[in-house]
Order: sequence, then C-alpha cells, then structure tokens
Amino acid sequence: MPELPEVETTCNGISKHLLNKTVAEVIIRQPKLRWPVPARLKKELPGCKIISVKRRAKYILIATKTGTLILHLGMSGSLRIVKASTPFDKHDHFDLVLKNGQCLRLHDPRRFGAVLWTQKPVLEHKLLSKLGPEPLSSEFTANAIFKQSRNRKVNIKQFIMNAHIVVGVGNIYASEALFLAGIHPRKTAGSISLPRFKKLVKSIKQVLTAAIKQGGTTLKDFTQSDGKPGYFQQQLNVYGRKNQPCLVCKKLISHCVLGQRATYYCTHCQK
Repeated sequence: MPELPEVETTCNGISKHLLNKTVAEVIIRQPKLRWPVPARLKKELPGCKIISVKRRAKYILIATKTGTLILHLGMSGSLRIVKASTPFDKHDHFDLVLKNGQCLRLHDPRRFGAVLWTQKPVLEHKLLSKLGPEPLSSEFTANAIFKQSRNRKVNIKQFIMNAHIVVGVGNIYASEALFLAGIHPRKTAGSISLPRFKKLVKSIKQVLTAAIKQGGTTLKDFTQSDGKPGYFQQQLNVYGRKNQPCLVCKKLISHCVLGQRATYYCTHCQK
C-alpha cells in the first residue's frame, strides 16, 4: 500500500495543480469506499477555492475556506491530474473537477481508500486527532519514543508502525530503518536502550527522506501523480530480498511475519 513517502510524493505532485484553483464540480461514481463518500460534497464543494494541499500521516488534506477534503489512498489508490474530458476507467471512483478544465481523479481498484469532508478544524477529526508526531518533524525524538517504549512487550517493528507512536512508518520503511539501526525486528521495544533509539530515530528519518527524494517505492500499485513510478525500490537493503545476500555481510536475508506483515532482516547485522 502507499506509505508516507508515496503519499508525500503524490501530495507534492498534485498541489501545484490545485492551489488557488476553484472547484467546478464533484463527481462521485462509487460512493462505497472504506467509508461512504459524503453526497453533500456535490453541493458544498463547487465554487470553493482551494487554499492549501497538505499531508498528515497518510492523509492528503485539501482545504478550502468552508471545509477540508480528506483523502486516503488505501491499499491501491492513486491520484492523477487529468483533463476533465478524459474518459474514466472502471476504478476511477471520484473526480474533483476544476474550473480551468483539469480534474483530480481518484483511482482505487480495491476501494479501501477514503474521501471524507469536514467543516471543523481538520486536525480535530477523529481520524487525525490522536495521531503521533510526523517522523520528519522535530517532535519525533529519541527521548520521546524511548519514554513511550518503557515496559512495552511489543516487538520494535510493530511499535514504530503504531500511528499513535509515530505516523507513516509503514512496513517497507520499518524493515529498512531497523536494518540501518542494526536492531532485530523481534526485539521488544521496552528492552531497547536510549542510545539505540537515537540510532533508530536517525535511521527512520534517513530512510524516509531518501524515499521522498526519489519518489517513493514502486511495488505493485504505486505510481506518482504524473504517472511515473517511484525509484526507491532500487535501494532497498532487506525488504523483499528473502534468501538474497545481505549487502553488508553477505549472509542470506531472513523473513518472518510480525503483526501479519512480511518482515525482512539480517540475523548477522541486526541484534
């Protein structure tokens, strides 16, 4: 599924086409996504000017003076900027049509994405209000995560993937960050020292920054808003490399399932 770098890449890609543009029409072809798409969007959004396009965790927030559109790409969703006259495909479920003739189109084959609307302060929305800090922000520190980890028996991989601890560290980047930090994914969060957390926080920031710079990771479904694939997959150290030699020590990469998610690691480099 699209992770934070993919969502950030998408947000950056669409924002230049949406900022200061006025909505002409909302087209809802499939109202049954992860949650029902509000029918009132058809009446409340046309005529509104888009004043900001931001990301919070894996949500894209498109704000107007009267409310904020909340988008989530789910497991296989993608957003494209196309001409409003472009014929729609089978899984093109939602169009935000602009007065200049362009259109923001949501494509979502599995329909796990979301299109929501709030007229209240968006960060108070129930999906956003209890989220942890952004991983690339100054609020995400080793000291903070160390305090939260005390007496926690959960493995460290699931701990850093918990959006209440820190947002956006998805499955791929959790495996990659733990490899760089030299921490075994099965190790319990409460047993990890502050110095090791400092290395882990640094690794998380490093991996996510590199992935954003290169456009995210292409696996099965993700392509950027301009249709080009991400390229970070070329630099993955462990994810998806089961039984391939570790790029550092040459021992074979191991694989297990933690929290129902595929997990890759090196038994020699990660302790």
